[in-house]
Amino acid sequence: MHAVKEVSMQIHSGELFGLVGESGCGKSSLSKAIIRLVDPSSGKIIFKDTNVAHLKGKALKTYRQEVQMIFQDPYGSLNPRMKVGNAIIDVLLVHRIGSSSAERKERVVDLFESVGLEADWAWRYPHEFSGGQRQRICIARALALGPDLLVADEPVSALDVSVQAEILDLLEELRTVRKLAFLFVSHDLAVVRNICDRVAVMYHGEIVETGPVADVIDDPQHEYTRKLLAAVPSF
Repeated sequence: MHAVKEVSMQIHSGELFGLVGESGCGKSSLSKAIIRLVDPSSGKIIFKDTNVAHLKGKALKTYRQEVQMIFQDPYGSLNPRMKVGNAIIDVLLVHRIGSSSAERKERVVDLFESVGLEADWAWRYPHEFSGGQRQRICIARALALGPDLLVADEPVSALDVSVQAEILDLLEELRTVRKLAFLFVSHDLAVVRNICDRVAVMYHGEIVETGPVADVIDDPQHEYTRKLLAAVPSF
């Protein structure tokens, strides 16, 4: 089978675009293709009028400064043997950002404060943080290169409900302050409805329905979308 096939969608500048569907439908594969962690076998990925689907070398490195990812698991996406601030400094070094060690450390402090963390926490290890704090660190790392698009792959599904709300508020704040665009991948329709502008519904590797989030959720046109909504627990 094809993990993703005949998918077409647009994400506008400053938009929070939701992508929903059941496990195994292709959401993460599509996300990884967009940030070029996997190479698409065909088709185009257009970013700022450039087809980035087959970029290599320096051109791909430049693209990755503009498109970053927030992963689902805040526990597995940080190196347990590296202080979290140094993990961000590594990113800056690879992309040659900052003219000195002091300047890069100052940038790390600014990033920590921008995601609601104490500046001196940057020099601790991942095991010293809660799940929500780790996800804030991962968000800070994703912001380090000043991207225009963040791909958030189930960024709150591994967190407690109360912590989820805090992270979602942070993402909304970052979108407003930094004028970021988001691809927000989720299986939680309630979360998508609360924060997204538009949504696409994915099923067996294809987009079966897309539109303004209120229209899709309140008046679903595709049978799969209706089944997805019917599966949401009610209390």
